Amino acid sequence: MPTYEYKCKKCGNTFEKFQSIAANPIKKCKSCDGEAYRLISKNGNFILKGSGYYSTDNRSNNYKSEKKRLSASSIEGQEKKEISKKSDSNIKEKKDREALVK
Repeated sequence: MPTYEYKCKKCGNTFEKFQSIAANPIKKCKSCDGEAYRLISKNGNFILKGSGYYSTDNRSNNYKSEKKRLSASSIEGQEKKEISKKSDSNIKEKKDREALVK
């Protein structure tokens, strides 16, 4: 059920009323019994409950397995880079030792 906002023509009082969509609008102000009218509210808030509202909720099994495969291959690539860095540093250390020996 939505919350409607009303304003009084006589006193300018604004108030909200939580009521059904099918309910008739309020005609009288709560404070001065003047004529009240419903405002067009900018409140567009709504709550999504349950699953299925996120892009990852309803993914197929093919997509999930592909994503796992890609992440596993990127991890392997990172490991290869680390190994090559270690071997590069080992080569550099050997060259430094050779230079010191000479």
